[in-house]
Amino acid sequence: MSKNDGSCPRMGRVGGQAVLEGVMMRSGDRTALAVRKESGEIVLDAREHIPLRKKYKFLNVPVLRGVVNFAETLLLSYRTLMQSADMLGLDDGAEDSKTEAWLRAHLGSRFLDVFMGIAAVLGLVLGFGLFLFLPAAVTSWIDGLAGGLGWWRNLIEGVMKIAIFVGYLSLVSLMKDMRRTFEYHGAEHKSIACYEAGEELAPANAMKCTRFHPRCGTSFLFVILLLGILVNSLLTWDNLAVRVALKLVLLPLVVGVGYEYIMYAGKHANALTRILSAPGLWMQRITTREPDEAQLAVAIAALKHAMPDEFPPEAPKAPETADVPAGNDGAAADGAPEENA
Repeated sequence: MSKNDGSCPRMGRVGGQAVLEGVMMRSGDRTALAVRKESGEIVLDAREHIPLRKKYKFLNVPVLRGVVNFAETLLLSYRTLMQSADMLGLDDGAEDSKTEAWLRAHLGSRFLDVFMGIAAVLGLVLGFGLFLFLPAAVTSWIDGLAGGLGWWRNLIEGVMKIAIFVGYLSLVSLMKDMRRTFEYHGAEHKSIACYEAGEELAPANAMKCTRFHPRCGTSFLFVILLLGILVNSLLTWDNLAVRVALKLVLLPLVVGVGYEYIMYAGKHANALTRILSAPGLWMQRITTREPDEAQLAVAIAALKHAMPDEFPPEAPKAPETADVPAGNDGAAADGAPEENA
């Protein structure tokens, strides 16, 4: 593969995410998932995924497309995580926990499904409360003690949000399973960087590439936090409930603008984007770790499988045949190897 000479730009053509023992890559209308099983085998699965903004052109206008993409990405990420668990066989023969078994036995499976749904909703409520209500409430309390902080209230609130975000990621990174997922996150970034640099896609080449990428979801979330500080500075502090409600109303706008910036920064490397992208790239020191070559091989397999036009599957090798003895009709032997999926 020759290096990119600019006539066929590769920036922004592929993205992905780390999953359980693997990587999902997405290019155009195709997603490809690669995971490595305990046996060492890499299993692959490719599916078509046409974004809503392609199906419905009115959803592809700037800012609105960012909101639509954010919602679609959350759903796709969840489905991909569940699919990676299935491909690894983690759910095969898995038994319920004691609590789940008791609930099923005494209250039935339908109640358990409702209970799990309520738990998921409560998790979302807790997340919104932690990032939206708590910083605003604490800042209002400090403002009352200080007798008025003026515009500094917005900065204090924003710093608290960033501190919660960084603290959460730092604690999560201490978990063994999450550290391994962060290694696959690094493998995803390195393989994409290798591709965008026009290098041959091989673990040894990808290992030399950076594991930090401006189009990463971590950077996107950090950009949203920074944009929130600016947008929320226009909101009232007279009523805490009204302020939190207005934040929720303006959240789609913040997400949409953040998406436009991330897409621009991912395709343009200049002084401005480097400065503005720096905080998000720093955060990736937590959410990505250096992978090994085996993990890079999984990420590269997913990337190639997501772009079959550019990386067509290798054709099966023809079986070696000995000279045909005199009198043989020359028919080829049965049992030619089949192409791997």
